[in-house]
Amino acid sequence: MDNEDLRLAVFRTFAAGRIPTIAGLATELGTMRDTVRAGLFSLSNAHHVVLGKDSEVVMAHPFSAVPLGFSAMGKDALWWGGCAWDSFALPHLLPEQAPVLVATRCPACARPHAWNVTDREPPPGDQVAHFLVPVARMWENVVHTCGHQRIFCSQACVDTWLERTGRQRGYVMDLPTLWRLAAHWYDGRLTRGYVRREPRAAAAYFREVGLEGPFWGL
Repeated sequence: MDNEDLRLAVFRTFAAGRIPTIAGLATELGTMRDTVRAGLFSLSNAHHVVLGKDSEVVMAHPFSAVPLGFSAMGKDALWWGGCAWDSFALPHLLPEQAPVLVATRCPACARPHAWNVTDREPPPGDQVAHFLVPVARMWENVVHTCGHQRIFCSQACVDTWLERTGRQRGYVMDLPTLWRLAAHWYDGRLTRGYVRREPRAAAAYFREVGLEGPFWGL
């Protein structure tokens, strides 16, 4: 087993609607749990996965093992949506599962929202997404970052939530921009040899989808 075998096993397990565990990965790959655990630490250091205190996988974007405000249901699989970005990315990464029913509640007023998200066009809706943590700081606490990439009823609900929580405004975008952001960010993640974007390539991608300014490292 090499780390690429392990990475693919993690992502493909999530893609099938199951949560990967150290025990399950060891069985699937025919190796020892300590070997899997060491491999996961290596993948975590390379920002391919996020681990919990027990060394189990918590996130492997766009998949999550824990609820962070979204659920996503495909044709025959159900996932926790890690955040607004990741939830909208699922039908692009897994087009055979589209449309993906993405559901959440507004953090300000708890109003429920749901969209049929496809890889063809943005879903209709006047809601807005608010990203609290700037790109340069997203990996300082990934679970916190993803837990605060949420969708609100409107800009007014964002303002209400910021006032109530005492937080500073992050970046607000409409649903079409969110959909464009998610569309190709994870291209290739389920295939062998996937390479994460370096900062310069990431900045170019953000420009392509219409995101500008210091929040995005531009």
